[in-house]
Amino acid sequence: MLPLASGLFFQVYGEHALAQWGMMLAVLVGLILFNEFARRTKAGGIITFLVIPLALTIYFLAIAIGARSGAAWALKNPTHVYMAGWFHYAKLYAATAGCIGFMMIKYKWGIGAKHWFKPFPFIIVAINILIACVSDFESAVNGWNQWWLTAEGVWQYGGWHNVFNGVAGLINIFCMTAWWNVYSSKDGKDMIWADMTWVYILVYDIWNFAYTYNCLPTHSWYCGIALLLAPTVAALCWNRGGWIQNRANTLAIWCMFAQVFPLFQETFMNGKQWYSWATLPVLYPEGADTISKLYEVAGISSTTVTPEIIGTTVDPSLVAANPTMMLVISALALVTNCAALCWIIAISKKRHINPYKEDVFTFQKYYKDSMARAVVD
Repeated sequence: MLPLASGLFFQVYGEHALAQWGMMLAVLVGLILFNEFARRTKAGGIITFLVIPLALTIYFLAIAIGARSGAAWALKNPTHVYMAGWFHYAKLYAATAGCIGFMMIKYKWGIGAKHWFKPFPFIIVAINILIACVSDFESAVNGWNQWWLTAEGVWQYGGWHNVFNGVAGLINIFCMTAWWNVYSSKDGKDMIWADMTWVYILVYDIWNFAYTYNCLPTHSWYCGIALLLAPTVAALCWNRGGWIQNRANTLAIWCMFAQVFPLFQETFMNGKQWYSWATLPVLYPEGADTISKLYEVAGISSTTVTPEIIGTTVDPSLVAANPTMMLVISALALVTNCAALCWIIAISKKRHINPYKEDVFTFQKYYKDSMARAVVD
């Protein structure tokens, strides 16, 4: 994935290349380290997924109340200006709910010790995927083959890529197998889902990268590469069977950070970037200049995104777009997820099993390594 990012997918060359690559690697390492802090001890998990989210909820409510009452500090707060859309809050709290549920299972807290609670990981992951699918379809509807302005002030470009990837996400839900077969690890650090092997990790990563590339274009250098690599590196190298826990942990951590510090990766309506490591995809042919042109052509001079300008559209004949790579990666996501589901069905028929109640990939080394770490109830 990384070699392709140097030119085909992202504008990471020129005077800011060192800052862009360096910060992406720093984010990757930071997410891996924060995940280790959260997963290794109960105290780390409680601080990260209970204490900090509670404090942030109070902060977010204060901003919302302040903005509703017209308080200048709230109206100018970066969280309100750049992260006020439904998706970011839905993703943050859905991911955090997953982290808490996974801790309940691995530490056997309350209902987390009950057999009927074991499908919770499947349910919460499916909810997270559905949130992204809705966002993809929303972009297709609001900006079919044209630019459209989101509530966060991001110019997206809708089209078949959104449809392909939205369908890929729906299929991806049914690529999760053995919903009841989740366990605590022998060392008490992880929740193990052994049948979620490299097969699912691969097709999920392709689908989710396509989603971020389609619907979070100004953030996808970080949330589409670093954020996906962090749990994958951990799961493949030292935490086999714990990928979905790694994924939920790093996603929640990143969402909390990005919600509070959105300027870390933002490009403004005048084409300026707060930090030199802010990175744009090739969707914007002239980089930051494309963004300033979009606002100019749309006749938008406001420095904040107001309800009346949300959903503004601009025809690509007026401001050029380059959606080719969005279509390529979304088509790849659809093909690979279809292939994975067909493989699951073929194995299940051959073994005469229900793939959602029994383990499918028992012949894979990754599965065997994961089960060696698990405490089987």
